Amino acid sequence: MSLDWRHTRERSNAFWLRSIRWIALNLGRPVARALLWPITLWFWIGGPRSRKASAQFLEQALGRPAGWRDTFRHHHAFASVLLDRVFLLAGRDDLFEVEVHGVELLDRQLERGRGCLLLGSHLGSFEVLRALGLKWRNLPLRVLMYPQHNATITRLLEALNPEVAQTVIPLGRPDTMLRVREALDEGAVVGMLGDRIDQAGRWQSCPFLGRPACLPTGPALLGVALQVPVILFWGLYLGGNRYRIVFEPLHDGAPVPRAQREEVVNTLTCRFAARLDYHARNHPWNWFNFYDYWQEPSAMRPAGPDAASPAGDGTKR
Repeated sequence: MSLDWRHTRERSNAFWLRSIRWIALNLGRPVARALLWPITLWFWIGGPRSRKASAQFLEQALGRPAGWRDTFRHHHAFASVLLDRVFLLAGRDDLFEVEVHGVELLDRQLERGRGCLLLGSHLGSFEVLRALGLKWRNLPLRVLMYPQHNATITRLLEALNPEVAQTVIPLGRPDTMLRVREALDEGAVVGMLGDRIDQAGRWQSCPFLGRPACLPTGPALLGVALQVPVILFWGLYLGGNRYRIVFEPLHDGAPVPRAQREEVVNTLTCRFAARLDYHARNHPWNWFNFYDYWQEPSAMRPAGPDAASPAGDGTKR
């Protein structure tokens, strides 16, 4: 998998972001959504690399060549989810219809007072859980992320809800793992995205949409090493104002002998890839990795028993 996601220039402008935020909050969602069409067109025309990556992914997910209408629809879905972050962070969850499946997995952990890892991806919206979770069941959520990635839009959106910003545990700092362990010990849910590899981490090649893709082993290793459950999370955009939140089990947190750790971690990583494959095929317009996802990182190491990266990526695009 390419590391382009870490080096892609943030294609945003603070003035336009502030403008769309003002329009959204003062003129309403219908007006803001109408403006998404010219905004999407501008980014679609000016982004040949994202169009190429979109076509490459959609060809694999749809099983047919992807035309310009497909790639435009793909970009518009991304813009729609991004816009909805404004309303979710502003507390306007009343604007959305959100169905939830598998929440009993999370409830059991909260009832036990035991922390767990919540593993998501750049398929759909993590924000629908992060914003609603602060109200919904008083979810004690912490999020591992690289705050410097897409820093402009992250600052502007999180200014709408400073409480959300306080839930972030920054990746790549000396105290990152200490803060993760403390949060889990306190019974918190620690969320991360596990579909992008990092230069410092290890990876495992797994089948994804009919081709081998490299996924980070850090999230699975973290759950195995800390002996905490790992629950998969999918925040799927269904169009209009509808979202579907799905929770699925990945690892129960049972102790794993060190001699078996590498095998278990690799198996869990590919099991995550299989579920990512399933949801990507069923909801292809939710895929928000706009780069060559199948490019192998030849300079990086494959997964091994002593991999130490806590996560493969931050949370936001």
